[in-house]
Amino acid sequence: MNQATWDLFLSSLGPIVLGALTGTIPLALVSFAVGLVLALLLALMRLSRRRWLSWTARVYISIVRGTPLLVQLFVIFYGLPSLGVVIDPWPSAVFAFSINVGGYAAEVIRAAILSVPKGQWEAAYMIGMSHRRALTRIILPQAARVSVPPLSNTFISLVKDTSLASLILVTELFRQAQQVAAFSQEFMLLYLEAALVYWVICLALSSVQGVLEKRLDRYVAH
Repeated sequence: MNQATWDLFLSSLGPIVLGALTGTIPLALVSFAVGLVLALLLALMRLSRRRWLSWTARVYISIVRGTPLLVQLFVIFYGLPSLGVVIDPWPSAVFAFSINVGGYAAEVIRAAILSVPKGQWEAAYMIGMSHRRALTRIILPQAARVSVPPLSNTFISLVKDTSLASLILVTELFRQAQQVAAFSQEFMLLYLEAALVYWVICLALSSVQGVLEKRLDRYVAH
């Protein structure tokens, strides 16, 4: 790496990191938070004894898991305007990523709830808890511990998937790299630099995952 290349690497690192801090990470956090709320709702619908609720959740999850995220993003940003619904780039990205996370995370949460021993439900009922109180106070904390690894992986994947938002002109990590690369014509260098920043972010998230697993371990029935 010659001096000019090294100088370009250092000068472009700031804008790329800034794109991660102001674009990629907030986009991933907001989308994941909204997606988790949706996923919990879908998971409870899937477990419902009411067939129409369970069927509705099944269809939603099937559609989300059976279509590419890029297609979902394009339908929302480029397709909805043909129906008179125009959404700005950033909200469009949040909308698309949230519904995608909801579809995938719903099955994770459902499986985690089902993994809690039935004896935990029975014990909760014996001490007079209602179904809702047993779910929120006994079952969900244990299910949370079981679901941390797969949900963490979902979030890490989401952080990387936010690069698709550059296709609808959302300014985030990868779009910053694209802009610098287009100006300097050093595409390989800038794209590798973007990949390096994504890697560092994912390493940090993996460390947070480990901490969460330890803290939630005390809620698991042994």
